[in-house]
Amino acid sequence: MARRPTTQDVAREAGVSVTTVDRALNGRAKVREETMRKIAQAAHKVGYHARGLIEQNIDAAVPEMTFGFVFIKKGQEFYQNFAREAERAVAARTDIRGRAVIRYAPSQSPEDFAKALESLSHCDAIAATAINHHLLAEVVSDLKAKGVPVFSVLNDFAQGVRRNYIGLNNMKIGRIAAWTISKTVPQPGKLAIFVGGNRWHGHDLREVGFRSYLRENAPAFSVLDTLVNLETRQLTYEATLDLVRRHPDLKGIYVGGGGMEGAIAALREVHASPRVALVVNEVTKESAAALREGYVLMAITTPLRTLCDDLVGHMVRSVREGDDGIAGQHFLEPHIVLPEML
Repeated sequence: MARRPTTQDVAREAGVSVTTVDRALNGRAKVREETMRKIAQAAHKVGYHARGLIEQNIDAAVPEMTFGFVFIKKGQEFYQNFAREAERAVAARTDIRGRAVIRYAPSQSPEDFAKALESLSHCDAIAATAINHHLLAEVVSDLKAKGVPVFSVLNDFAQGVRRNYIGLNNMKIGRIAAWTISKTVPQPGKLAIFVGGNRWHGHDLREVGFRSYLRENAPAFSVLDTLVNLETRQLTYEATLDLVRRHPDLKGIYVGGGGMEGAIAALREVHASPRVALVVNEVTKESAAALREGYVLMAITTPLRTLCDDLVGHMVRSVREGDDGIAGQHFLEPHIVLPEML
């Protein structure tokens, strides 16, 4: 008859003492989570009969945390990818039993963003991309008073009360777009820039970076008045058609936020072959196709996987350590995608 595995067998397989295995079984003294998992794996391997109890103790030792996320444009591929990466990053944490709750603001109005944030007040921490408005600063301040830290993502809103900003250095992004266009267009001419709206601080910074680079380094280019597209395809499409019609010497366009699909469609419609240097943000099915065809010169992309891993790490620390009174910025390096990279 085969000998029944004992705690000594588990200890030997796990490389720990029998006393440590005993503590993992009875839960009377704290055992590090990493050691607990090593013991659980060893118990499985040797067929120890009480391995289920060890796993229960692991679960009991790992805290539950719920993280809320607020996005916009539920139908856009970029935000769908963002939501999937956020859920993956939460699920990948082994030091917590995490749950991700996703909300989408139905419009860019301050009231819709405020409602989405308030609906997540039961969460341990919240991350959101939202516009800059005093109403949202008030909501974030109220959440902070309740012990719920809020992180701004992509666009740095509620400065002074939010916990951290995590995203790209938007001034740098605008300068990269201007550098690319000015270095690749053979003859200077007019350039256009689209932003999503006047309340997107990140878009304002991209516009400032774009204009400042050209003013300093390529003054022969003339930048037209900034166009607001509300990050919609249709407005961008109509405005791009109008730009091409009114400015025959239009040499380049930078879409600083969403709505790039409209610019791509318009340029395809009016030019049988690419004639205007178009720089966009993010790679989707449509922008990837336009890159291959030459209608998009370059895409500046957000490293979503890295962003979400870093973001969730910050959220976990904020719950464990509480408010340290430091509101900082965490910049990620952008990824540059050129046609030959696809």
